[in-house]
Amino acid sequence: MNVDAPTPLLGGLSPAAFMRRHWQKKPLLVRQAWPGATPPIDRAALFDLAGQEGVESRLLTCFDGGWKLRHGPFARRALPAVKRAGWTLLVQGLDLHLDAAHQMLSRFRFVPASRLDDLMISYATDGGGVGPHLDSYDVFLLQVHGRRRWRIGPVADGSLVDGLPVKILRHFEPTQDLVLDPGDMLYLPPLWGHDGIAVGECMTCSVGFRAATATELAREVLVRLGEDLEAPARELIYRDAAQPATATPGRLPASLQVFAEKALQRVLADPRALARAIGGVASEPKPQVWFDTKDDVQPLNDVAIALDRRTRMMYDDHHVFINGEAFRAAGRDARLMAQLADQRGLPASAMVQLSAPARALVDEWHEAGWLHPA
Repeated sequence: MNVDAPTPLLGGLSPAAFMRRHWQKKPLLVRQAWPGATPPIDRAALFDLAGQEGVESRLLTCFDGGWKLRHGPFARRALPAVKRAGWTLLVQGLDLHLDAAHQMLSRFRFVPASRLDDLMISYATDGGGVGPHLDSYDVFLLQVHGRRRWRIGPVADGSLVDGLPVKILRHFEPTQDLVLDPGDMLYLPPLWGHDGIAVGECMTCSVGFRAATATELAREVLVRLGEDLEAPARELIYRDAAQPATATPGRLPASLQVFAEKALQRVLADPRALARAIGGVASEPKPQVWFDTKDDVQPLNDVAIALDRRTRMMYDDHHVFINGEAFRAAGRDARLMAQLADQRGLPASAMVQLSAPARALVDEWHEAGWLHPA
């Protein structure tokens, strides 16, 4: 992707210009961002998908003014009639299940892969929606079927209506009222209030991004650091030769606290250990993701390869990260692995340049179902 080239997807802006002017700053409405846009899945197939185990789906209804939320899987008879107004079916991670959805999500890879989360599809009957709310992450809302009315605006009061199964803003005062047709797209930065209401039957694809809190990230990184920690050949042992007799045995010795603090500081002071932990967290697939492993597969030899649509792959200056695992990489292997992560594939001409250890890794990933012959 040429990030400096203007694109209709962003209203004639280049990805570089969009990131400077709008990303996490202000909304952008793009008419006909995706001319001829169609749903990556039709209604019947979507209903079938929502009935499968391992597919994250939700049904939200607002009949007679009462909000109800249910989680899938759903038998087809459990869904309301399509002629009944006021209900919405949400299917998360559509890109994990359909190549068409994965390709649609790939159009947004001008944002780092560590931030790109998934593509959700929202099917709604007339008047359906999820109520006025705000998200803690950026989102692109692409209309792919029918029409949806969006009321958007900054939120001064983030208080919510009590007693509802969904987080609906108590006081929402929109500043813009927009109707999106198929192919139109709306970008919203985090914490920007929005309320989407179907105008007749409609489908909307939402491209969402990961946005961990500082506490969440610290917790997951510390767990990774602990899992990655190896004892040195000469391990330090806690010693307290100067410890006097005590009349307060229940009191924690200050020397033990200092010993533990120094041990933790040594771990955090290793930049590569911290990088491995962060990369492992960022590339970890969602819990419901699984891969089709293969038994007794033949080596890939010199064929082009492509990452599986469910695979998350990233890299830094010293490591390659794939589906939560970290590997050291340097030289030509590192450059080729970076190409695989950026382009989500390698041509046969690049495969022959990999070293024997790197080729062995690629074969292991093939057996695990993480990549396939292109």
